[in-house]
Amino acid sequence: MTQIRVIESADVAPDVLESLRDLCDEAFGERFGEEDWQHALGGRHVIAFAGREVMAHAAVVPRELWVDGALHQALYVEAVATDPSLQGQGIGTLVMQEIGALIEADGVLGALSTGSPEFYQRLGWEHWQGPTYVRRGEDLMRTPDEDDTVLVLRRGANLQRLDLTADIACRDRSGDAW
Repeated sequence: MTQIRVIESADVAPDVLESLRDLCDEAFGERFGEEDWQHALGGRHVIAFAGREVMAHAAVVPRELWVDGALHQALYVEAVATDPSLQGQGIGTLVMQEIGALIEADGVLGALSTGSPEFYQRLGWEHWQGPTYVRRGEDLMRTPDEDDTVLVLRRGANLQRLDLTADIACRDRSGDAW
């Protein structure tokens, strides 16, 4: 039986954190980078368990995004992974549905970057159509390689009015900015 749990990063047991990191390694087929792993910490983890075994995971962390120059508080999705032997069984979908519920409950913009947009689009995520940028201090640096990777989840009337063709920017960080 699959149990979905939402746990604050600070409250995840060390052995579970190790399992989550291992899951990311397995799901991505390579060592999940330390910087990428650090991006997944400091927010909430949605974890699918079968007993004590981790089946799937995604994290949401607070992040500031600028759309057409206007600041938006966002929940940014990181480290989405499902055990490769369980992919295609709907477990990752359950995790991402819970992520969507967290974003909706917080009333903020959801965002993520992916090379697999179809999985998220069927769950209501929308492809960002405008140019992407990284904010370094007051400077904006264009990130054209990210233009086709950013998806957003808009919940609430105010967010429905966001222009998906406008500029979008995130604050720079070590590793992958998006």
